[in-house]
Order: sequence, then C-alpha cells, then structure tokens
Amino acid sequence: MLQINTKAPDFALADQHGNIVHLSDFLGKKVVLYFYPKDNTPGCTKQACAFKSMYEAFRSKDIEVIGISKDSAASHKKFIEKYELPFTLLSDPQTNILQEYEVWKKKKLAGHEYMGIVRSTYIIDEEGKILHAMEKVNPEKNPLEVAAVLNV
Repeated sequence: MLQINTKAPDFALADQHGNIVHLSDFLGKKVVLYFYPKDNTPGCTKQACAFKSMYEAFRSKDIEVIGISKDSAASHKKFIEKYELPFTLLSDPQTNILQEYEVWKKKKLAGHEYMGIVRSTYIIDEEGKILHAMEKVNPEKNPLEVAAVLNV
C-alpha cells in the first residue's frame, strides 16, 4: 500500500463513457478511490451496491466515489446500468495505475498463482494526498468503514 500523507499518483483513465478522467480533476474534494477485481462478480457487486446505498451521504459532504478495475469501459457501462450505480468507474486494462497504487499483486487460488487486484481503498484528501489506506477489504463492510473514517 502507498504511504499515508504522500501524494496520490495522478492518472488519466477512461470512464464508463470513454471520457478521460484525472485524479487531479477532483482537487478541492475528498475522493474515495476503491479498487476491485471484476464487474458483475458477487463480491464486487456487493461492494458497488453498498457504495451506491451510501452515495448520497458521501455526496452531501462533497466526497467523490470512484471505482477502478481492469475491466473495459463497455463492461463498466453495463455494470452501472444493471445496478444503477451513481458513481464513476474507471478502466485500467494495462494495469499501470493498479501497479502504481500497489493493488496489482500475486494471488493464489486453489494452489495456482496469478496476478490480480487486491481489493483496496484509498481516501484522498482535498490536496491530492493519501489520507487513509485499506487493503484486503471486505466488500460489504468497506463502504461503512470508509464512512466511519470520513465521519459520514
């Protein structure tokens, strides 16, 4: 995980509409940046829907919620439409930003090793610095944990 109080790496990633989004676009606001493995899988759906249920509370405090995975913009668009997600999802198919945020790691499943996303969340402050970092988060509890850190 990246260190708290360090500058969060900026990025230029496509959103669900193919528009390029930069972290620096949100200077002046807090940002919840959550990294998740794959659209439309059980854990990722639970996490996205939990963020959806708390989205208005975050927005009332001028906090942006952004999800990032390796999935395509088209996959994100379908995921958003299916679950009526109100926040932005960004696509990092080359894993450059996933690697910069240190969430692209070796994982094991049934004795097989592979590279994948470790479900993690960063809270970025108004100046673009890392305020809080959470690794290997529980998909359902993560939004509540984030809300507790931010007093939402």
